[in-house]
Amino acid sequence: MAPDNFSNILQNFNDLNKEWHSGRPDLVKCGHLLTQLKASIHSSQSTQLLALLSRYQGPVKESQRSLNPGIALSATSLLPTEKKGQDTDALVVARGTLEIGAQWSIAKKDTQSFQRYMTQLKPYYIDYSNILPESPYMYQLLGLNLLSLLAENKLAEFHIELELLPPSEIYSNIYIKHPTTIEQYLMEGSYNKVFLSRGNVPAESYNFFMDILVNTMRDSIADCAEKAYKMLLLKEAGRIFFFDNQKELEEYTEKRGWKTDASKTYYVLREVDEDHEADSFTVDTNKISGYLLEYAREMEKIV
Repeated sequence: MAPDNFSNILQNFNDLNKEWHSGRPDLVKCGHLLTQLKASIHSSQSTQLLALLSRYQGPVKESQRSLNPGIALSATSLLPTEKKGQDTDALVVARGTLEIGAQWSIAKKDTQSFQRYMTQLKPYYIDYSNILPESPYMYQLLGLNLLSLLAENKLAEFHIELELLPPSEIYSNIYIKHPTTIEQYLMEGSYNKVFLSRGNVPAESYNFFMDILVNTMRDSIADCAEKAYKMLLLKEAGRIFFFDNQKELEEYTEKRGWKTDASKTYYVLREVDEDHEADSFTVDTNKISGYLLEYAREMEKIV
């Protein structure tokens, strides 16, 4: 990367970094700075990238000349340079830009944008771990990525990502231990522990995916309840679906299309058969606790 070009990119990155860490960043301004920075890197790197492609693949077609800025940003790590020190600096700037972009996406509540940034970040964390100094945000963002997969019920992808991490960090790093503990609670069916974990997150940004996870969990419980029962006691609904606020419960049941019966005692989950008396959804907590303890004992035997 030419010194002048890198100097301009570094200045843009410093502006972005300063605004993001200002305490109360302007998200709109950060979005503009991210766009400008990615465009600057694209402008600086596209010529070198096309030359590299020509070297290995022959002449580059005209259709290949229009490169996506996000793709060019992730491709900076592939560009050779004779100035090794400067190339490392360029990689650090590119990584830092992606890290701010991932955090900005969470602040904007944009899960797809977060996933795009994480896809581009992982090569810097994994493939170039021996070249670049470790980022202080690496495990925080990798933990967020794991939590986002849990929130979307992508358990297979969760375990694939987990296998890429150093075993020592899985059980000792606070950012990684949190999503792995949440996954264990989900496998046990300890939804109450998942709900209580919202008040014990390693970073504020984790609350975004924890809220999504709790909503996913509620939907899973509701889907099962609708198939198993015809009616649900109003007084039990708030506890079962982990709502402390009655208004939030009413909004949720309205979204599910549940109506109250004439006596205002039950939520009607599905139509009642004329020839059968309606079931009521009650929970025997002692019985369920017994099942969970027995399940835990059996799991210990297997392990």
